[in-house]
Amino acid sequence: MSRHLEVREVLRRITASARRLLGAEYAALGVPDDHGGFAQFVVDGVTDEQWRAIGPLPRQHGVLAAMLHETGPIRLDDVRRAPAFGGWPEAHPELGAFLGMPIVDADHDEDEDEDGPEVLGVIYLADKRGGGGFTDHDEELLRILAAHAALALTNARLYERSRELTLAGERARIAHDLHDAVSQKLFSLRLTAKAAAKLVDRDPARARAELAEVARLAAEAADELRAVVVELRPAALEEDGLSATLASQVQVLDRAHNADIAFAADRVRALPQAQEAALLRVAQEALHNALRHSGAGRVTVTLAGTPERGAVLRVSDNGRGFDPGAVRRAGRHLGLASMRDRAAAVGGRLTLDSSPGTGTIVEMEVPGA
Repeated sequence: MSRHLEVREVLRRITASARRLLGAEYAALGVPDDHGGFAQFVVDGVTDEQWRAIGPLPRQHGVLAAMLHETGPIRLDDVRRAPAFGGWPEAHPELGAFLGMPIVDADHDEDEDEDGPEVLGVIYLADKRGGGGFTDHDEELLRILAAHAALALTNARLYERSRELTLAGERARIAHDLHDAVSQKLFSLRLTAKAAAKLVDRDPARARAELAEVARLAAEAADELRAVVVELRPAALEEDGLSATLASQVQVLDRAHNADIAFAADRVRALPQAQEAALLRVAQEALHNALRHSGAGRVTVTLAGTPERGAVLRVSDNGRGFDPGAVRRAGRHLGLASMRDRAAAVGGRLTLDSSPGTGTIVEMEVPGA
């Protein structure tokens, strides 16, 4: 559970693990919202077709609601006989034996919170395989699993919050780039066009030269705008996968910039979503640096699988290069800290090789599943 950093994936792992550990036919995990429903509700043991037939996510009522106000387990021989039982949709499977366990905030401090610990979610199990009810041993196993689940879920929430803050920082950087690169070119274009207009009658040759400069500046501004659009465009990782998404972005950047940008992939397996997202963002940051700061004429992006089921991303350019130590001392980071943080967050490793006049190589390796 702790290897995954997306909340949704952690919830799925908890649910599947609980069902397998206790030998249950059905398992579910509900995360409450503040409006009488569930922000997320994950099931295991029910097919996609059955789940669609059941209908909308359940509301907080009946036994589900009762569990959200408990800090201990509820074990029932038959959930249908519970006083709080309120029925279920027509397509819902008939359930009997029931065991529910809250996932309680692992960092709760009873001295600071008089209302008691926060219930992060509740694990619901139903129907033991082979018949019979859930036992004391089952309850203890689920209690241990819930304690681990609380840590994993808290870590995943913190990671997603950190990612939101990182995305906010990236939006600010893109806005800064837009102002610096595009608005300055548009300002120069405007002044040059005014100069050309004044020269048309008295010096047509100079006016033509100024108009040629207008065309050049307009083309550069268009290139910069296209590059910003590429960075703002959401990457279709879930639909297309990392290799296809990288190939598409490289293709667009190759059209938008004068530099020759190439991409190659070799024996890349599907990776955990968090690792693919981190690799994509590091590739984007490295490409941004190469195209905006290095003056490179060629940039190469490669993605290769490793024998350990991981992957290695490599972004290299033939630009002017730089002294990483001097960059740090000058207080400029070129996104290097962000790239290292992304790699570390998914158990990966990032290295950078650059010096003045030799170009730059950024390499990131992730362990895979």
